[in-house]
Amino acid sequence: MISNRNMLRSLGDQPPILADGRRAPDRREISMRWLSGTFLTGITSSLLMGVALFAALDGRQQLAIPAEAFAAVDPAAPGAAPISAAKRGNRILSPNIVAKPADKTVMEVSTMIHDGEKEVVRRQPFVHVKMALAANHQASEDYPAFDPLAIFSTDEAEVEPPAKTGTIYGSDVESEVALKTVNFPLKGSGFSFAPSMSLDEVEENVRTNGSVLTEGNTQVASLFYVDPQRFASDADNLDLIQGLSARIVEENMTVSTHETITEQSTEYADDVIPVRRAAPIATVLVNAGYAKAQADDAAGYIETALGAKELGAGDVLRIGIIQKGEEARIVRATVYSRNRHVLTMAVDDHGRFVPGAEPPKLDAVATAFDDTGTPVITSGHDLPRVYDGIYRAALSYGMNAEMISLIVKLLASNVDFQAQLKPTDSLEAFFSVTDESGQATEESELLYVDAKFGDAETRFYRFQDPDDNSIDYFDEAGKSIRQFLLRNPVPNGHFRSGFGMRRHPILGFSRMHTGVDWSAPRGTPIIAAGNGVVEKAGWDSGGYGNQTLVRHANGYVSSYNHQSAIAKNVKPGAKVVQGQVIGWVGTTGLSTGPHLHYELIVNGNKVDPLRIRLPGGKSLSGEMLAKFEKERERIDELLGKDDPSEVASQ
Repeated sequence: MISNRNMLRSLGDQPPILADGRRAPDRREISMRWLSGTFLTGITSSLLMGVALFAALDGRQQLAIPAEAFAAVDPAAPGAAPISAAKRGNRILSPNIVAKPADKTVMEVSTMIHDGEKEVVRRQPFVHVKMALAANHQASEDYPAFDPLAIFSTDEAEVEPPAKTGTIYGSDVESEVALKTVNFPLKGSGFSFAPSMSLDEVEENVRTNGSVLTEGNTQVASLFYVDPQRFASDADNLDLIQGLSARIVEENMTVSTHETITEQSTEYADDVIPVRRAAPIATVLVNAGYAKAQADDAAGYIETALGAKELGAGDVLRIGIIQKGEEARIVRATVYSRNRHVLTMAVDDHGRFVPGAEPPKLDAVATAFDDTGTPVITSGHDLPRVYDGIYRAALSYGMNAEMISLIVKLLASNVDFQAQLKPTDSLEAFFSVTDESGQATEESELLYVDAKFGDAETRFYRFQDPDDNSIDYFDEAGKSIRQFLLRNPVPNGHFRSGFGMRRHPILGFSRMHTGVDWSAPRGTPIIAAGNGVVEKAGWDSGGYGNQTLVRHANGYVSSYNHQSAIAKNVKPGAKVVQGQVIGWVGTTGLSTGPHLHYELIVNGNKVDPLRIRLPGGKSLSGEMLAKFEKERERIDELLGKDDPSEVASQ
């Protein structure tokens, strides 16, 4: 009874409230109203979220644009995004001066060459370039048209070039230094000892040289073994120690204590932002990597002083930053128009932006719109061939035609020069020059190349054998970048017939075709597939016509048949090099038309030249490999590269 009373007290004893004042609510009516309300609420929420997302994307109808598609957009097209859009890596977090990112750098490097018994070390200028091949480069001179024969061939045996650049030296020198290495004497010195000095001579030397002794790290250890007052004068109470502590400080100069630079040290930086298209000041700062709140705050002060909310095409915005760790605070903003100073705003002691004086000149402002900045990418449908892109970019960056031709030959086995460039294709090179202009000359030498085409990357280093001064280019593991044998000795020939059983066109019955046929007009040059020694050069009575056999290393022999003529210098016992012209296409012997019948013989067995797995070029080992790795590490350190071996192990 008590429990029932408590329940009534908690629930109340009033009659239920009716929905319309006349009857109790229908359960189905309530369910339909609840369902309708939930449905309308969901639709409204979706619409609101869509509007907010559309506004956040600034009208764009896709969340992300692939990198290659963005790079291929024609900047001149209507509605194209400004090319000053923020990119990863452009944020101002580095403690160094943040000028425009330069992709051409001239640096002084110490090199060593062997001159007889001496090793000469001297400083020499080098150029490091990073080229976006798809950019709209303008070649400074004409370059040769694409010719596969010119890429693979050489008319005569290679002559080892004289040592010009030498190897990268591990330490810096201020002038030319000549070093001579001799064996350490193990049996004592051949020089006689001088007689011992008397006490009077010792005292005179101390009195004479005492003034040059310092309290630094030089010549100070011996002072504590001599009584400071022993050589003092009784007349003037001369104290040598007191004289040694004297310091000369220029007038109005403050000597600050040494401060160790750490990640939390306060440093100043300049960020130079070129404005390529008219845009609001806040947008320019946001696109350069600044936070929106920070950009709006700085833009407000600049707009008030400038009397405009936008910067025009050709303007340069120079932002001064005080940086401590990961925090960067804007303390100065300067606007230039066509390299002319317009205004400067700077933060005063109270943290307010006030008009300021023009800051010291900065070269990065004058060169903000040079090609060394963000390159203008040609539209994707108008990109040139790989061959043209390499020549145009390299010539515009100061490389000469001879050096570019060498790069093309070294990349020929891995790159299709007839293919169209991709927007992400790039070429990086490191080469010597003669002066600070950064232009390659006949004396310049190529030391390093890193080529990226699509997903493939080819990196190689120059190395000079100290024993015979021979020069070659090797990958990170010390393997020559050059091929052991070429599969096609007629670079501009056309494939006509492969290796295997076939019906002979003259004999009329089936038999084994032991080579590959490359058709070409009569007189087309034939090049040697690899380095080797001529084993035969003359007429073959078995149907091959004019035939040349070249023996290569490790049991490989290449055979060239049906030639119209054989080069004069190609005789049994003569040495030939890869790419050397050894004859011309013909139709001698059992042949129905001008072509080259090319065979490859391995340990006496004829194999398919197009299918056999050929060995790579020369590989370094032992002491030579150790020297190459040391040279490679020095180049990587100069260019700020990661250790390839560590990257491979990861």
